[in-house]
Amino acid sequence: MVIRNYPSISNTQDKKYDFEKFSKNKRSLIEFGKRGMNFELAINQSNAYYLTHGFCVVHKKPTPIQIVKVDYPKRSKAKISEAYFKQASTTDYNGVYKGRYLDFEAKETSQKTSFPFSNFHQHQLKHMETVLEQKGLAFVLLFFSSLKRVFYYPAEKLIEQYRTSKRKSLKLSNIEQEGIELMIKIAPQIPYLEAVDTILKGGDSY
Repeated sequence: MVIRNYPSISNTQDKKYDFEKFSKNKRSLIEFGKRGMNFELAINQSNAYYLTHGFCVVHKKPTPIQIVKVDYPKRSKAKISEAYFKQASTTDYNGVYKGRYLDFEAKETSQKTSFPFSNFHQHQLKHMETVLEQKGLAFVLLFFSSLKRVFYYPAEKLIEQYRTSKRKSLKLSNIEQEGIELMIKIAPQIPYLEAVDTILKGGDSY
């Protein structure tokens, strides 16, 4: 069993955002833009920023773990000595924003002209399709690490391309045309709610 300590609303509701925690001057932005910061960490920090400011509640889903062996060095203590990660059954993140359920996956590639379909799993696409059927908002955040470009790409388009394209990858030109590019910032570093707002306001008819 995985236990995660999520931020308490009572602890964050009236607090001013601790900018120092996520970015000292502009170093974290520069590191992420060059090579240093992990894409997932940047999203997690963005979620923490959004939560602190009361914009939305989005958390990373815990990765399922299969415990194989437990040692008991003392009667009162148990130590996990062998465990394995299970394949996640759904997507990376979920939460709520303006009364709408959000569910999304984060992926990255070093390729410059396309995004491999092999990065996505059938069970993830099926899950996002189910979310869409229930009127939730499902999407993927795509990071081209070599280009330092981040895109919001709607699940509807991803599922369509995955099932109908004869290619083994999603062309960057398709992502540019059908998705929304996100400009990397200081805080939040990955401002995906800007794209969500565009969709909710009817900026695109996906």
